[in-house]
Amino acid sequence: MAKPSAFQRPRFSGTLKTWQLTAGAAAFGLVISAGAVAAAGPWDSSGQRTAEREWAAAQEAGGGADHEGRTSGQGPEAAPSAPAVLAGLGAPAGTAPKPTDRALADVLDPLLKDPALGPKRSAVVLDAVSGKRVYDKGAGEELTPASTIKIATAVAALSAVGPDHRITTRTVVEPDSKDLVLIGGGDPTLTARKDGRYTDTAANLRTLAERTAHALKDRDIDEVRLSYDTSLYSGPPQHPIGPNENITPVSALMADEGRLDDSTSGPAPRSGDPAGDAAKKFAGFLKDHGIATQAEPGPTKASERAESLADVSSPPLSALVERMLTHSDNDIAEALARQTALAAKEPAGFDGAGDAVRAELAGLKLPVQDAEIADGSGLDRADRISAELLAALLDRAADPGRPELRPVLTGLPVAGFTGTLVDRYPKESPGTGVVRAKTGTLTGVNTLAGTVVDADGRLLLFAFMTTGTTDPRAAQSALDHMASTLANCGCR
Repeated sequence: MAKPSAFQRPRFSGTLKTWQLTAGAAAFGLVISAGAVAAAGPWDSSGQRTAEREWAAAQEAGGGADHEGRTSGQGPEAAPSAPAVLAGLGAPAGTAPKPTDRALADVLDPLLKDPALGPKRSAVVLDAVSGKRVYDKGAGEELTPASTIKIATAVAALSAVGPDHRITTRTVVEPDSKDLVLIGGGDPTLTARKDGRYTDTAANLRTLAERTAHALKDRDIDEVRLSYDTSLYSGPPQHPIGPNENITPVSALMADEGRLDDSTSGPAPRSGDPAGDAAKKFAGFLKDHGIATQAEPGPTKASERAESLADVSSPPLSALVERMLTHSDNDIAEALARQTALAAKEPAGFDGAGDAVRAELAGLKLPVQDAEIADGSGLDRADRISAELLAALLDRAADPGRPELRPVLTGLPVAGFTGTLVDRYPKESPGTGVVRAKTGTLTGVNTLAGTVVDADGRLLLFAFMTTGTTDPRAAQSALDHMASTLANCGCR
């Protein structure tokens, strides 16, 4: 009989909605990982490990479970629907043998002592079926999480706002005037590009301009005074790290994350005024549709009497979460933290967002007592969370009773194939195509947290944290070796 989780999981019941099916089927690897728990005998006896590797190899290098915006190639075949995933996660604990604490300690203790991991390190491994902790070294100590804090951001946003939520960018016109206002809703994936990755799924300024132009012409308006409204957010837009190629000043209005090149992920030259730049591009698109604008657009705040003209909406929050986690996207992370703040009626700035994320996680009964959440992206070194919290977040996301959190798991990069793990695992590693995890890297800080199915078919959740590292490549390699050891281990 299955043991109760250390973090209580309610039994799933009721009718699955479309988003629940989508979240469960979004990544074949997750279905394999979870379904393996229910399979009798060693995982590879049914060919599932091989299938997992083949699925991962079929994905484009940057893709992962971030399945939006494919521009070439074929996607994976249809995966089993969410009920199969949920059944796997809820399978009797005895179906596949659970590793023992002592056996895991025998293999992980020596690896955790690797000098490459620096003077401060912590680790925890949970059994996903029972929720029982099967390995623990300093799991409750708060350390700098770097980008693994995005797991917390994702759980909070999905819980507070919901996976179906879409972020709207819109235009309004002030009554009895030609004052047109472009209002930012906080969509970091809004694009101004004509083509390229994500343009087939993202909200587009070009589309908004076309719709707005039609609405204006219906009012016999062909010239406007354009301004833009970013008042949804509060506080300083600049991240505490200052101007940086890893993040644009946080604004409720931006196009293509303020990137000044053609990239869609990773470091890039950034705009210092993303809202102003987006408004200028919008003015150009209006001109293409026969609407002239007077002077250069400036900031304003739309009145409550302003009349709606047109709008465009982002992909669902579930897709934004997956994209954020796969590519460790800092701009999306900060936007999702602010969506959480708005849902909690907190000021949508760094402070309000951090408070809202922490409060939402506390409401989920997660161990946040001593956590410090200073931002949504993990770029702030003031962030402090524990390996225990990271593992608990993954445990919540694997909860059959909380399918709305499933994108947290489906968005994790696949070792050796996708996102931030694309170059991290050699082909011959037992973790390649099997480990899926969120990375975290700052100078002197290296973290890794995610899921893995061991050699016996048991789904495990892990979080490894280190501080004070001096060789980032060696530290990453040591963490990857620990995760690969879990993949290759029956450990009984």
